[in-house]
Parts: sequence; structure tokens; C-alpha cells
Amino acid sequence: MSVTSNQVDIEIDRKQVCRYIGYGADYKLPARISSLIDEYIENAHYLIEPSYSYVIKDIERVQGSIVVIEDSIVFRSRAIAELLQQCCKVSVFVATIDNRLEEIACQLAEDGLVLRSAVLDAIGSSAAEGVAEFVQGRIGEAANGQGLIISQRFSPGYCDWEIGQQKMVFRAVGGDSAGIRLTEGCLMIPRKSISGIIGIAPPGSEVDKYNPCQSCDRHDCRGRR
Repeated sequence: MSVTSNQVDIEIDRKQVCRYIGYGADYKLPARISSLIDEYIENAHYLIEPSYSYVIKDIERVQGSIVVIEDSIVFRSRAIAELLQQCCKVSVFVATIDNRLEEIACQLAEDGLVLRSAVLDAIGSSAAEGVAEFVQGRIGEAANGQGLIISQRFSPGYCDWEIGQQKMVFRAVGGDSAGIRLTEGCLMIPRKSISGIIGIAPPGSEVDKYNPCQSCDRHDCRGRR
């Protein structure tokens, strides 16, 4: 099963934008910054062109830290193997807001408008998360329609899943990469893009509660959940 679409309904999370800029939840924003954030959030939709693609594939084999899924896609990660050994299927997805917002943010920075650039960049990050959450919701609906449940989403670069595994993610979605391309270093262009996998399992498996951070000693990890 493959799905590609640019029909996405998202809202920008203001609190998340503030966190990305560096303000804690209890910090009272200066009026000028608060007004700037509100103004940019209100107008951000003119700069955001969300699109996504996902496939749902059968899991063929899990052995140690290696997972083989349909079409000879191989994931190498202890954390991902522990997740997918509980699952019958896996959804592989890519999502983006395109590059227009990023271009404007870069131009603002070049013009010396660093704060405005930072605010717009944070809004772009929040919007990309919003698209990924929307995709996760659609995958959840598809799974629920078959009496199945889904896990959290996991992306290459998380835990012990190396960033080089982006190649397998993009191979899995085939030509439906939502306009996203990979650099030689496996970074995504446009930069405000998210890729990853979501496990799909029978009810009662508790795959929806799977969190490898609970058994990890790296308490200073930035990706800790």
C-alpha cells in the first residue's frame, strides 16, 4: 500500500515554537518577541507547502538487530528490531513543508534580521512536526480500520539507528518521496523534512507504549523521550 498527498491540515504549535527558539514554558516573552511570533504564525501558511508519502509493508524477518521487510529493505538497529519484532507490518514515511519558508529564513539572516530568521525557522520546524503528526494520524486510521494499533514514529539518527539508514527509508517509499532528496551525507533537502517508520501490530501487543529510552542509561541524550 502506497499513499502520496499534499492535502494536509496542520496547526503551528506556539509553545513548541517558543521551545525551538530557546524559551522555556514558564518564561514570560518580551512583548516584541511575542507579537513577532504571533504575526509569523498567522502568515506562515503562505510559505508552507506540506506534502507526504508513506507505504505499508510486511515484516519478513527480525533477527538480532536486523529487520528485513518487504522488497528486501533492511533496517539495522537494536531499538528498531525490538520494536518491529512485536509488529506484523511497518509503515515507512517521508514528510516535508517544502523549501520556501527555509529560503525566506535564510534571506532574513543574510539581511541581519537574526531574530526574525530564528522565529521563522522555529515555525518551520514546528510545521514539519505537524505534517509528521498528521501522517502518523492517517497511518493510525488505516491501521485501526484493520483492527491494528501503531507505535510512535522513529527516524534514522534516533537511538542506535544510524543516519545512513535514510537510504533504506527512501528506497522503501520508492519514487514517491514527496519531492525530498538525500544528500551524500543522507541529510534531507528541503531541510524541514521528516522521515521514519511506524510499527503496526495486533491489539494487546503494547507496541504503542514502546520506548527504548526507558532502558537506556544515556540520560543526557537530546533525543530522549
